[in-house]
Amino acid sequence: MPDPSFVFAQSISGLTAAMFLFLIASGLSLIFGVLRVLNFAHGTFYMLGAYAAYQLVQWLGVGPGRFWLAALGAAAAVAALGGLIERVLFRHLYGKEELYQLLFTYALVLVLSDSAKMVWGTQQKSVSRPPELTGSFSVFGATIPSYNLLILLLGPAIALAFWFVLQRTRVGRFIRAAALDRETLGALGVNVSALYTWVFVLASFLGGLGGALISPMRATTPGMDTEVIVEAFVVVVIGGLGSFWGTFLGALIYGQVLSFGILLFPRFSIFAVFALMAAVLIVRPWGLLGRPLR
Repeated sequence: MPDPSFVFAQSISGLTAAMFLFLIASGLSLIFGVLRVLNFAHGTFYMLGAYAAYQLVQWLGVGPGRFWLAALGAAAAVAALGGLIERVLFRHLYGKEELYQLLFTYALVLVLSDSAKMVWGTQQKSVSRPPELTGSFSVFGATIPSYNLLILLLGPAIALAFWFVLQRTRVGRFIRAAALDRETLGALGVNVSALYTWVFVLASFLGGLGGALISPMRATTPGMDTEVIVEAFVVVVIGGLGSFWGTFLGALIYGQVLSFGILLFPRFSIFAVFALMAAVLIVRPWGLLGRPLR
């Protein structure tokens, strides 16, 4: 039997990975739920957020509080890029078949990835952890870095803020209405085109923020976008594509299955995640908390 403190540490590791995946997958699920576009390029926004955070840290330095300015600045820059891409390119995809959407967004992945290589090269980039969070805590015999603990608290906080905006604000009601019947919403006088742009900006911000926050924990390299988009798709498929809380649940399940899969079956940890996804698709093709599309 493994040591309980080691099992607890493994669980915390899975939760930390789940929070990063939730940030990325929630934006992916939001775009599909409202815009009905399968955005394969969403992982590239995550990668650009990590590169932008690295660049801003180089300019601002590593003093107290400067990493958070760099992270927010990187997320804002990615959000602005996302709004521009939606205005110029994505609005031509609305109502198209999923195959066209995937091909178009994959072409966008190639263009943005090569652009990132031209700007930052192909070498690994790393960012130091914020100086105010370089320590660690001991909980139940397990050592948890302070930065990881912040991420564990930040994930649910963003989820609750996201839920509050969608459920308790006027803008949130418009977003939910657009996901159900965009034509009727437009007939009521709402500028659906502008609403779509702001939804895409918000989703891009979440993706860029996820990339910026993970930069102190993982090296920033070309190709990290295609790796994370596969994980994000697994999360939204398990939880339910277009379901906010389904995405949160799917991220938690993915993180724990992967973490304990590495512990119990090192050679089959990735297989365990995809086997779980296959089982969910067989039992509930629309995901655990998703709804069948009409």
